[in-house]
Amino acid sequence: MKHLTATSILSILALTNAQSACPSPSGNIRPSVASGYSLQVVATGLAKPRGLAFDSEGHLLVVEQNSGTISSHVINEANGCVTAGESTVVVQEGLDLNHGIWINGTTLYASNVNSVHSWTYDPAARTVDNQEELINNMNNSGHQTRTLLLSQQVPGMMVVSRGSASNLDPMSATIEGGPAQVKAFNLNNRTDVYDWNNDGLLLGWGVRNEVGLVEHPVTGGIYGIENSADEIHRDGVDVSNDNPGEELNFFGYLNGTAYENQGAYFGYPYCLAAWNVTELPNSQDLATGEQFAFDQVSSLNNENRTDEFCADTAAPRLVFQAHMAPLDIKFNNSGNEAWIPFHGSWNRDQGVGYKLSLVQFENGIPVDASDSLRAATDIVANEDNSVCPDDCLRPVAMAFDSQGRIFMSSDSSGEIYLITRDTASTGTGTSASASPIASASSTSAGVFYGPPSAWSGVILAFVLFLLF
Repeated sequence: MKHLTATSILSILALTNAQSACPSPSGNIRPSVASGYSLQVVATGLAKPRGLAFDSEGHLLVVEQNSGTISSHVINEANGCVTAGESTVVVQEGLDLNHGIWINGTTLYASNVNSVHSWTYDPAARTVDNQEELINNMNNSGHQTRTLLLSQQVPGMMVVSRGSASNLDPMSATIEGGPAQVKAFNLNNRTDVYDWNNDGLLLGWGVRNEVGLVEHPVTGGIYGIENSADEIHRDGVDVSNDNPGEELNFFGYLNGTAYENQGAYFGYPYCLAAWNVTELPNSQDLATGEQFAFDQVSSLNNENRTDEFCADTAAPRLVFQAHMAPLDIKFNNSGNEAWIPFHGSWNRDQGVGYKLSLVQFENGIPVDASDSLRAATDIVANEDNSVCPDDCLRPVAMAFDSQGRIFMSSDSSGEIYLITRDTASTGTGTSASASPIASASSTSAGVFYGPPSAWSGVILAFVLFLLF
């Protein structure tokens, strides 16, 4: 072991120096990463990157919200660094695209506040033509992203979420069209542009802002991740610091599997899910994850409901700490891991969120019970949330590449990050330094942070130990 040649030593040090040249986080951002995982900066300087998707040629497509465009980026790998290289604008300005994106072979889909569009897409040339409007009449103030999910189990079925028009939106209290709903549309038998208010299969209503949508890869179950309400009072007490919880909701199936609550009412704007029950007055009959009623507010015409009414609405499968703002959800290939980026809070005494977390699933449902306070394991976070949001990464959306690696956007910092799982945590026995996440494997706890350059001293010390 101690008979290393000078060439070997130089090779090791050269690799270390090459890795230290990988891009660094913008400004004063200092991420922390769970043990067993690695984080790299892939791209910087983007115009508020939101939705991500990979085409069949391995190009990363990015919805840049500030410009309303979709850009395409060549992904380069050299000397241990994965970086975004040459880029081009695929969809030009004019449609104000803001978040939703999906690619299905040679068809590109994207959305703005009012409509969903498609284009014929050439992944080799990275060009589009034949633009069509597929769904419209979704415009409202307030929450303006329209997340897209194209079913992989039922070809042609597209799921779309539409958020509410305000914090507590009276228009969301009716099932007839309107905001705060999740619907599915059959693109295969479309004869004209779908009208949101009159068309589509209703999967759920009374969901405040279901920004993340996902289909379970095995069961076909449709899940959504919800940003819940702000500034809530109950019995005259401000309970908004730790309530309501952010939600993981289940909307049933598109593949014909029976589900009695398909199209159910999830309670908003009158009912919300409890997170910190001890903060809620008169909560002796409530548990974490259960729906509760809150005080009258003028925006709802001083109407309110009771806890008994709320108990009959569809409750979330899981809840997460209030105000963390989940914006996406993706499963690995086997469906036993759900990845959720939390954008981070703006209205809490101490900032929370600003992280990427992992939720364990089994047989298509969460492993944790609906009253769990610890369903999510943090994988990527910031070292110090007290400097957030200004000097923090703010995760938004994710895409898996063909190798099963996670690419994640951070909109406020204009960045794309790469997250990989270290081989040592997979139990596969392979010799590669990183392994795909989109496959079944175990996770480990603990947190560390250090850019590749931080390892140069460690590697040098190890080499000297081997020599002497």
